[in-house]
Amino acid sequence: MKNAEIDIFSPNPAPLNTALLVLDDCNTLSFAAAVDPMRAANRRAGQALFKWSFFTATGASAQLTSGLTIDGPPISKLEHCDLLMVIAGFRLEEHATPRLLSSLRRIASQGTTLAGIDGGPWLLARAGLLDGQIATTHWEDLEDFATRFPHVNTRRDRFCISGKFATSGGAAPCIDMMLHLIRSRFGADLARRVSSAFLYDPESAHRQSPSSAPRDVRRNPLLARALERMEETIDTPLAIAQIAAHVGLSPRALEIRFKTHLDQSPKSTYLQIRLDEALRLATDTSLPVLDIAIATGFSSPASFARAFKSRHGHSVRDCRRKHR
Repeated sequence: MKNAEIDIFSPNPAPLNTALLVLDDCNTLSFAAAVDPMRAANRRAGQALFKWSFFTATGASAQLTSGLTIDGPPISKLEHCDLLMVIAGFRLEEHATPRLLSSLRRIASQGTTLAGIDGGPWLLARAGLLDGQIATTHWEDLEDFATRFPHVNTRRDRFCISGKFATSGGAAPCIDMMLHLIRSRFGADLARRVSSAFLYDPESAHRQSPSSAPRDVRRNPLLARALERMEETIDTPLAIAQIAAHVGLSPRALEIRFKTHLDQSPKSTYLQIRLDEALRLATDTSLPVLDIAIATGFSSPASFARAFKSRHGHSVRDCRRKHR
């Protein structure tokens, strides 16, 4: 039987009945980003505005990457709720069992709002629920996500609300999304008090970034745009003059801004961004070294190897051996 559909993001003082599907290998911060804003909202409001319960894929305990375990009945036993939050991290293909995907489709068919956190959007898309919707996921997986699910309108936004679906790109964007829910449903004052409880400064930018810039940089729009352009062109690095032209500055003016706020040149910053991405690819993927070099804008394997070792102190092979 289909429940009466409600818009959970519309003003409504009624408590929101929330279920959280917690999957193995999700990270603790993403889990906390979903739960703690609800707890803080209840505490600040002095009443139960959110009621929540935990579910796992099969009824067995879900183990987070930190070693914490979450217990709950299998998601197949969930009868109804207003909001289901799917919190996932790694091993997504293993989690996407026919039974779990069927449960997600059943719950969605009841008019329930489904939210995907971190790797959660991938499971919603895998279930066919995000076709025709606007969605996002963690920035590391955006390109693969867009390729794998061509019928989803993939965005680089920190979080997206589209129809009965919400998606966020990780832990901090999940807090942004939860504050948006609290603000939309229960008012701006409560959202402000919840944000203050965490000493959390909501991001002014709407897009995800693979690097976390200091607050004074985030509040310097031209510098932030320059960094964003560098992050967008890791595989095909631009000349610094092109970066400067993109943000409407002369190369000299851009140099001064970088020296003032980051204490290094644009060229050094650009190289650092590329080599930090190379380290991520080295430790999080099994890509050949040559592919990592190409993906981070190096045409010569030898120059890549020298730059990588200079930045990280080890070769790619040594880094991989260390992280096993």
